[in-house]
Amino acid sequence: YLLPEITSFLSNIRLKMVDSQYYLPNDIGVSALECGEAFRLLSPQEKMYAHYLSRAAWYGGLAVLLQTSPESVDIFVLLQKIFRRQAPAELEKVATAAGLSSEDYQAFLVYAAGLYANMGNYKSFGDTKFIPNLPKFKALVWASQAFQEQSTEMEALWNSCSCLLYSLEDRQKQLGLGDKGITTYFSGNCCLEDAEVAQKFLDSKVSWFHIQSDQCSLLCFLQSVVTIWTFFLSCESCCGNYSFEDKEFIVRRGDYAPLMEKVCSYLQQAEVYAANENQKKMIEEYRRSFTLGSIEAHKEGSRYWIKDKGPIVESYIGFIESYRDPFGSRGEFEGFVAVVNKAMSERFAKLVSSAEVLLPELPWPREFEKDKFLKPDFTSLDVLTFAGSGIPAGINIPNYDDIRQSEGFKNVSLGNVLAVAYSTKKEKLTFLEEADKDLFLKWKSPSFEVQVGLHELLGHGSGKLFVEDDKGKFNFDQSKVINPETGELVSSWYRGSETWDSKFSTIASSYEECRAECVGLYLCLNKQVLSIFGHEGQDAMDVVYVNWLSMVRAGLLGLEFYTPESKSWRQAHMQARFVILRVLLEAGEGLVGLEEVTGQDGKPDARITVDRSKIPTVGKDAINSFLRKLQVYKATADVEGGRALYDKYSTVSDSGAHNFLRLRETVLLRKEARKMFVQANTRVNGDNVELVEYEGNAAGLIRSFTERFQDDADQLEADLLQLNRRDAPCWC
Repeated sequence: YLLPEITSFLSNIRLKMVDSQYYLPNDIGVSALECGEAFRLLSPQEKMYAHYLSRAAWYGGLAVLLQTSPESVDIFVLLQKIFRRQAPAELEKVATAAGLSSEDYQAFLVYAAGLYANMGNYKSFGDTKFIPNLPKFKALVWASQAFQEQSTEMEALWNSCSCLLYSLEDRQKQLGLGDKGITTYFSGNCCLEDAEVAQKFLDSKVSWFHIQSDQCSLLCFLQSVVTIWTFFLSCESCCGNYSFEDKEFIVRRGDYAPLMEKVCSYLQQAEVYAANENQKKMIEEYRRSFTLGSIEAHKEGSRYWIKDKGPIVESYIGFIESYRDPFGSRGEFEGFVAVVNKAMSERFAKLVSSAEVLLPELPWPREFEKDKFLKPDFTSLDVLTFAGSGIPAGINIPNYDDIRQSEGFKNVSLGNVLAVAYSTKKEKLTFLEEADKDLFLKWKSPSFEVQVGLHELLGHGSGKLFVEDDKGKFNFDQSKVINPETGELVSSWYRGSETWDSKFSTIASSYEECRAECVGLYLCLNKQVLSIFGHEGQDAMDVVYVNWLSMVRAGLLGLEFYTPESKSWRQAHMQARFVILRVLLEAGEGLVGLEEVTGQDGKPDARITVDRSKIPTVGKDAINSFLRKLQVYKATADVEGGRALYDKYSTVSDSGAHNFLRLRETVLLRKEARKMFVQANTRVNGDNVELVEYEGNAAGLIRSFTERFQDDADQLEADLLQLNRRDAPCWC
């Protein structure tokens, strides 16, 4: 009779012993993304276009569950079945009857919301696992109406994921390759050497693969590359068997097929409401890409997307960012649909117009800059839909180097995300002097707006890559161009199918984010830039100060995303900001101060300061030198030099002037959980499209997801489970 009570008691003890970084706190920030006004201003045709694009994005976004962890799909389906039958308010009564306290039930809602917001049980920002902060999860499942109606199916779902739901074995605490973490980009028996062989094979087949290939990520799962099998999607002519470096590769198509079929169906419906030929051709190529697994089709669609200047409804879809691939090459699915904010976009348009004047200000020789700056669209958007594992503040795409270098790109700043993502209360503002806090709160959003604009447009949009193509043609004069770091002729470059990602692999994403962040810091000192964003005089000086202060504070906060056990970083942007903190500390002369103190609560704390008078001199010189090195190593494909530089500043140790390992514990002690966003849904009612909005809390986020997929829920859930079961043997 005492067994259930003993089990519950032991579960509570185990939960209390778990590091809090693996929980989502009950008071985590949840905000609704406001887009109602922007949506209402759309024409009926534009609303239909946005609706069907959103549906395509949401169904494609479900692929992220399969890309995150072996258990993510099962947990998602379990939660969907529970909440489709009982809304959060109704389920609360069941939870109370099952013995859950109000705190327990809130923890359950927060966990479910976190699973939906991250599209898996690993944080999209930091790649750390999070587990339910309640011991009676099973009791609630058993008491639910879903279990009463489908007990066999629900019990099977629970049994398939319950162990991994709570497991915090060392390897399962974070995403990673081999013994460093969990990944579904590679099978469980793959290591770094396997990934390198696979990458070489993909490079050798560049006619039908791009190393950043959306479709390689979309339909590629790499299984025992070094021994027997490797599966991935390709275009038709590439299917078959291949031998490469004494390994066997079998090329097949059809991964994620049920999801891609839904994506293509909704894209076809969106095409009917396209505003122009560029949009129609863009969608046609996307459909061809997702149907055949053709990377060339996606690239062609991206070309039409670039040509579609100034659309009212902006979108992009595919397997885009490679942050979560442990090898840094294959992309994760994302799709967004947003509406242009005309007032803010005018500022970004002025920044684009000034780009050709600002680019020569960057600290590298003219030969290291692109031959011609291709003026991109740069718009501020209010997000209607962002499907994937997380929502960024800004985007610079497409990620195809050959297109970016010669044909152009687009920049977007996500205005309604910026409005709520980085707001915080004064009492939760950590590691700053009291005298800085009010100024920081006042200017954080305006300064971040400047930083995002510079980061995306002139950070990711600047810099040349030196290339020798397959025919031996160079895009630079190798007999004249001097490496400013050595004073000698440039002696290395990208050859043939090599790309930035394939050469710099595991550090490529973070290195590039660091380069873009440095551009933002460097150019925010320019009065013309500040004037474009409406900042003059003392206000402009305060914006600069808060931007630099925010960056060094972010560098300290970045320690949350470092794993000492594996000596690895889990988040590209935060590693980049820590690197910048190290560079500015090294500059000395009192520019940046960092000291460990005891807080008012008697617990360890830290204080970070910036001498604003030295930013234009000591600070600018330090970033000048470091940024030049970053660009030179990148441009010349100098992996050895670039990795040595970046690894040096990425190192986290307990030696030297600052004990960063101890500071990491302080950061973890005082961290604030990253906010989650509630997004609206759209639905067609006759000839009209209605916007369905939800309250900005965990329950609202849950309702948005259950209603999002309610039309064909049973079939969808069956498809997801079938896809997951098929891959299950690979993770053993």
